[in-house]
Amino acid sequence: MNRIDQKFESLKKQKKKAFIAFITAGDPSLKVTEELVLAFEESGVDIVELGVPFSDPLADGPTIQAASYRALKNKINIPRIFNLVKRIRKVSDIPICLMTYYNPVFYCGDARFVREAKSAGVDGVIIPDLPPEEAGALIKESKKKDFSTIFFLSPETKKERIKIIEKASTGFVYYVSIAGVTGARKALPKTLKENLKKIKRVVKKPLCVGFGISTGSQAKEISEVSDGVIVGSAIIKQIIKNKGKKNLASSVARFVKGLAKNV
Repeated sequence: MNRIDQKFESLKKQKKKAFIAFITAGDPSLKVTEELVLAFEESGVDIVELGVPFSDPLADGPTIQAASYRALKNKINIPRIFNLVKRIRKVSDIPICLMTYYNPVFYCGDARFVREAKSAGVDGVIIPDLPPEEAGALIKESKKKDFSTIFFLSPETKKERIKIIEKASTGFVYYVSIAGVTGARKALPKTLKENLKKIKRVVKKPLCVGFGISTGSQAKEISEVSDGVIVGSAIIKQIIKNKGKKNLASSVARFVKGLAKNV
């Protein structure tokens, strides 16, 4: 049982839900990313999702696309992110998963990627452009290392495929709340809660919801019918707002704490 599984077991016993924070590794720098992860741990974050910057982030909206571009300008890559996680692991056991696209993983090789990620202290991976039907090699290597493979459900996913996705997923299942890309939204779909209730009848693994969540009230509403809430773009906007300030990490952590307390 890895850190992600342990976290959900612990939360279940406490009758709590998970708050998952997404940030792009290396935006605005790896040093700040490290500071943020450690500050988040003290602010109620249960799992950190580190985005691997990529040139064509098809699932991401403008906010995360821009963060990815800034990180690429800083020459951030997978080996540097692994080294970042190794440094974090010297002082923290907070569960960490990577959100990446398949091209960098393919270039590295499934077995090598999983081996090096696990060795660095990464607990799992989310790959938006890799469906479970094409992820056999990655899933096989991940099972050997107790490394979580997290796949997506969407509002359009049919019941037959929900079962396929749940079977392939370990750690948790990622539900995309909207038909579109990432990005903070003023309002979430009116059908969201009803959709989640239906999916929960099929999905028995932890079900976490992301895309579009930006306020405490939205987080609270979604946590009532899910096992966790994922926030990304709203946090990155706070990073941009505080860029260059000495208290960037603490300021962003205060914002995150305000969200996390609603979950």
